[in-house]
Amino acid sequence: MGVVLKQSFKNTIVTFAAFGIGGVNALFLYTNFLTGEYYGLVTYLLSTANLLMPLTAFGVQYSIVKFFSSYTSKIERDKFLSASLLFPLIIAIPFGFIGTVFYEQISSFLSIKNPIIKDFTWVIYLVAIATAYFEIFYAWAKVQMQSVFGNILKEMFSRIAVTILLMLVFLEVIDQVEFIYCLTGAYFIRAFVMLLYALKLYTPKFTFQLPTNYKEVFKYASYIILAGSAGAILLDIDKFMIPQKEAIAYTAYYSVGVYIASLLEAPGRAMAQIIQPITAKALNEDNATEIYKLYKSTSINLLLICGLFFLLINLNIDQGYLLIDEKYSQGVWVVFMISIAKLYTMALGNNGAIISNSKHYKILLPYAIAMALAVIFLNNWLISLYRMNGAALSTLIVLLFFNTVKIWYVKKRFNIYPFTRKTVYLLLILTAVYSMFFFWNFNLHPILNIVLKGALISVSYLILVYKLNISSDINTIINKFIKSNQ
Repeated sequence: MGVVLKQSFKNTIVTFAAFGIGGVNALFLYTNFLTGEYYGLVTYLLSTANLLMPLTAFGVQYSIVKFFSSYTSKIERDKFLSASLLFPLIIAIPFGFIGTVFYEQISSFLSIKNPIIKDFTWVIYLVAIATAYFEIFYAWAKVQMQSVFGNILKEMFSRIAVTILLMLVFLEVIDQVEFIYCLTGAYFIRAFVMLLYALKLYTPKFTFQLPTNYKEVFKYASYIILAGSAGAILLDIDKFMIPQKEAIAYTAYYSVGVYIASLLEAPGRAMAQIIQPITAKALNEDNATEIYKLYKSTSINLLLICGLFFLLINLNIDQGYLLIDEKYSQGVWVVFMISIAKLYTMALGNNGAIISNSKHYKILLPYAIAMALAVIFLNNWLISLYRMNGAALSTLIVLLFFNTVKIWYVKKRFNIYPFTRKTVYLLLILTAVYSMFFFWNFNLHPILNIVLKGALISVSYLILVYKLNISSDINTIINKFIKSNQ
């Protein structure tokens, strides 16, 4: 876990900083400098672009992670990377042509409930293309075991761009419409910077020749593109469907709640950048011991760290919403349900990386399609009943069920299981700390309340997990910290 912890630590710092900037954007700047209608519009456009991105990327970012380490010669690696730049065009070009020819029909359909969407439909395609190529070049860097700079671009660049652009809106240098245009351009700038960095790390001799295993690569990409598209539906279909049933401002309220809940998965996102290529390498080398070790360690470490974030978020949520516009506090149940779903996902560790980089990756297609259909059905039903809370509930139900299926599948195929007795102890600690602090608040300003209560929660939780030695990796870090301060 040495390389994993080292790069994960750097990525975690970057991710936390990015979430801090994003938090200021989502909770304060967006809510004060854009109207609820335009905030909802931006959320809708970016979420819909995320739905389209897996198709335009053609699964290449996953293919690079899976296959790059399997090539033994530079010639084959160069052929592979060259082909990786061309594969996305197979879908991107026809999509662009169809979008241009039928733009009026597509934009009219998407804007039936909220007419403001109509004039910005083209943004969806452009952001999807820029994001797809960014992910491809990011994967290019990750297989060189260099994930930190790409993580900075992925997590911080767009957020900093949003901060700057929102300040320009506040200063009336640009208006809300120009904000959307400039943000679209920022995604292309990010992709170009990632391109330059990837080529600096590894510059192939570009060729139009295909690698010898191109059929296998193409087959894998075809499966992953469909699985990835279905997976993206789970992540962003709620923000796409809410405007079809409610005023688009509810998308903004929902988005803020989801963002707050998503803070707890920051460590998992940081660790995933380096754990994916390491898992792929272990699978390519058929190193069962390393795979099992990674599975258990990532599971307990992520549940431990993300569990603390779950406590800090949900035990301070009422005070947190006092700092935001009152309308957004409608998302308090969204925060709770989404954070439970994400905590369970984090507890699976590198489960997804094991499946997607193994010979059993084909199962991801029916699995992802089933998830997508389930969340669409539940959203259609529950949003009508409970509005945005219904969208959160559907996400919770789907993730609880299908993540359990993933645990069962890895157990069946690899005979490994992520949980141990310490997992049970950790869940008991989480329950005890949550119960202890649920009704405890100071009669102070919300910021002071959050700081004091958060400090008590953190100290209590960390003492318990340290004394019970829940994670040897975490205890080692704490011991080093204690020695350095003696």
